[in-house]
Amino acid sequence: MATNNINHVVITGNLTRDPELRQTSGGKSVCEMRVAVNSSFKQGDKWESKPNYFQVNTWAGLADNCAKYLEKGSGLAVSGRLEWQKWETKEGNINSRVVIVADSVQFLGRPGPKKPDNEALKEEADTPPTLPDAEDDGIPF
Repeated sequence: MATNNINHVVITGNLTRDPELRQTSGGKSVCEMRVAVNSSFKQGDKWESKPNYFQVNTWAGLADNCAKYLEKGSGLAVSGRLEWQKWETKEGNINSRVVIVADSVQFLGRPGPKKPDNEALKEEADTPPTLPDAEDDGIPF
């Protein structure tokens, strides 16, 4: 009897630190990111907020792009799978963790190269966009 297993997760959140890009011994890029995802629950008559933190790993070209365009505080949506990792420390202790291995990452907000080019983005973000008048929007209805 065949069983169909599903291992898929989707989260949206913000980076808690800058992405860390490294290369494997085979030259493949891997980018490690820490993402905070807020959940809320009702406690009596008040709504409370609770952060959850997830390790997200991206590979190859996706890793390069995440390292290039994301920084601490960036919003992102991640789609991928959960992977359980286990390793032994130098002291002989066994550690484990569950990470999200991303298949896709959507950058939420305005993407752009990281520092020093962010100064130009900041100046651009400080200037409100000009929107066309409703009659000048070019939509025929």
